[in-house]
Amino acid sequence: MATKRWKKWLLATLALTPVCYAGAVYWRIVDQAARDEARAADAIVVFGAAEYDGRPSPVYKARLDHAAQLYHRGLAPMVIITGGSGGDPRFSEGVVGREYLKTLGIPDNQLIAETQSADTAESARRVSTIMYANGMRSCLAVSDGYHIFRIKKMLGREGVTVYGAPRPNSRPQTFWRRQESAWHEIGSYTLWLFHVT
Repeated sequence: MATKRWKKWLLATLALTPVCYAGAVYWRIVDQAARDEARAADAIVVFGAAEYDGRPSPVYKARLDHAAQLYHRGLAPMVIITGGSGGDPRFSEGVVGREYLKTLGIPDNQLIAETQSADTAESARRVSTIMYANGMRSCLAVSDGYHIFRIKKMLGREGVTVYGAPRPNSRPQTFWRRQESAWHEIGSYTLWLFHVT
């Protein structure tokens, strides 16, 4: 009897562990998305999104606009923009973002474009290298709200102090879109956590 009870307890534990894990990560993603931690830092880091023929997509433009506002508030002297080409032979997200921020009054010598990364994890690694090479240790991470938790974990692993600065109105508007975004982040974070590419 004791063996049967032990097996039932073990099976219940094995079944509940992933549920508890997913619930905990879900809560942390949503909680982080609601926080604006904007404060003085060494750099503002804008995580790339799609570009269309050299122009930022609406989501990317909103991130860049928010980064420009933070810069003009004097919260950081440098802006790092991330994002590779995504198969576009002429433009990368990093360069498109840099050129757009120049039109918003940020001098070219205050902008660094990271143009090689293909995903968030690679962006975090490359950004940390850029930051350390330039004596930077802290940053404001600009992206969509539900993305910030994963960004903070990835840059934190690289030794960077990160504060979340989600773009305004980036919370998905419908319940199902919020669920989709949150579960996408749970999946992406878990794959990164366990070094699955």
